[in-house]
Amino acid sequence: MGKFIEDFKAFALKGNVVDMAVGVIIGGAFGKIVSSLVSDVIMPPIGVLTGGVDFKDLKVVLKDAVPAVVDEAGNEVQAAAEAVTLNYGMFIQNIIDFLIVALAIFIMIKGITHLSEMAKKKEAEKPAEPEPAPEPTKEEILLTEIRDILKKK
Repeated sequence: MGKFIEDFKAFALKGNVVDMAVGVIIGGAFGKIVSSLVSDVIMPPIGVLTGGVDFKDLKVVLKDAVPAVVDEAGNEVQAAAEAVTLNYGMFIQNIIDFLIVALAIFIMIKGITHLSEMAKKKEAEKPAEPEPAPEPTKEEILLTEIRDILKKK
């Protein structure tokens, strides 16, 4: 059991797992922002252009609602049944949400890529520092010593 806990701890504390968790949390918040943008900012003008139609309300009734049947004593003989509907308006709304989220993510990634390329280009433009002179070989050191001895004489 101790090995399992150690393995789980090593997995959970890896940087990429933590980064992924942060990404999921931020993604959820970002999704709420985009949903609000779509439902509160974009869809009302589209609704006005389409004659006041709210996409969320668009549906096809497959089976009408049935009211409850009550006998003379007030007992419910048959329970009420809600209408069965095909809510294609919500589907349209969710497609619009998805397209806007995808566009926003695309623009964000495009911007990050552009900034990354600019940083790489700036780094490449920096003049390279001169490399230090290589260490002299054993032969060069020996020849230098011989030269210095000969100079003294």
